[in-house]
Amino acid sequence: MPGRILASILFLFVLFPIVSAAIQEDPERQRAFTLFKDWKLTEALPLFEKLAARYPDDPQVIETYGLVLIWQSALIEDAAGRKDARKRGREQLVKAQQLGANTALLKTLLESVAPDGGGDEKFSSKKEVDEIMRAGEAAFTRNDMPKALEMYQRALALDPNLYEAALYTGDVYYKTADQKKAGEWFARAIQINPDRETAYRYWGDSLMKQGRVTEAGEKFVEAYIAEPYSRLARAGFLAWGNKIHIQLGHPEIDIPTNVTAKTDSSNTSITIDPRTFKKDEKSSSAWMVYGFTRAAWVQKEFAANYPSEKEYRHSLKEEAAAMRAAIKVVDEKKIKDPQKIDPSLQLIVKLDKEGLLESFILLALPDEGIVQDYV
Repeated sequence: MPGRILASILFLFVLFPIVSAAIQEDPERQRAFTLFKDWKLTEALPLFEKLAARYPDDPQVIETYGLVLIWQSALIEDAAGRKDARKRGREQLVKAQQLGANTALLKTLLESVAPDGGGDEKFSSKKEVDEIMRAGEAAFTRNDMPKALEMYQRALALDPNLYEAALYTGDVYYKTADQKKAGEWFARAIQINPDRETAYRYWGDSLMKQGRVTEAGEKFVEAYIAEPYSRLARAGFLAWGNKIHIQLGHPEIDIPTNVTAKTDSSNTSITIDPRTFKKDEKSSSAWMVYGFTRAAWVQKEFAANYPSEKEYRHSLKEEAAAMRAAIKVVDEKKIKDPQKIDPSLQLIVKLDKEGLLESFILLALPDEGIVQDYV
């Protein structure tokens, strides 16, 4: 079903705007969230429906009600009914966002579920396998883990390369507290497709449950590297850092020069923050060279480096070339006191020396053009 992202539940309860103590202490509200965390969605749904009417401004209640509606749609037999449930669930998520909810899971579901509820998720091109997986999802939603496991294994026997069948098998073991088996199945899913983040992230959650914090961190890193532009991969990595009190973040680099081009690249504009000229002469010159280098890429270098692409886009090669052109201007061998140079340029010099410049650009400065170079 769209957005069945069990591991992300771990992050839901720390990212909401604060509601009053009286609301938090409501026994019915507490029971609803306990049922939700225990994956007893059928019992939780009517409670959340009542709570949504009682507390229409409680973002945590409204978001969780939306999640339950979407996930419970797996139990509805007809496609039209499932679509309507997803639509109503999404509407609750939109309302929760308007109330201030801002979780990675919420944003991911808003992107993956169409406003009208969309179509059913397709697990396989084989109709039989797809039906078996849907039966497994319904069993999982009912908390019938033996039946869910049976269905996922049947699907995998028919389609050994079905990532979700291996992933969800691991998820069953995660839910039933057999973390060793969960890890084995998450590893199996990774063998099927090492470029998807979900199995790494689920495995990280499993290892956290076992208190194996360092190993968990390695899995969250692998999830992030597999899909660094996934909100859930980032959320998992950051949540791990928060749990062990480590602040995660990229070096802060302020680039005061911007380059814009028309679609046909016939006209290029270079904009430089006026404050740049108040810095030392070498730094302001470096950022001008950065702009000129990028302008050259717009005009001719992009076509030369990416001959198969018809339209210009901002690329990894362009950004790296522009940064290296800038730091060439501030070559520390020619400067009496390198510490007087713009701190952002100092950081770029350091990243380049350590062989991390391209990694930094891809992970910390992605835009619509640069992300195309990640693979």
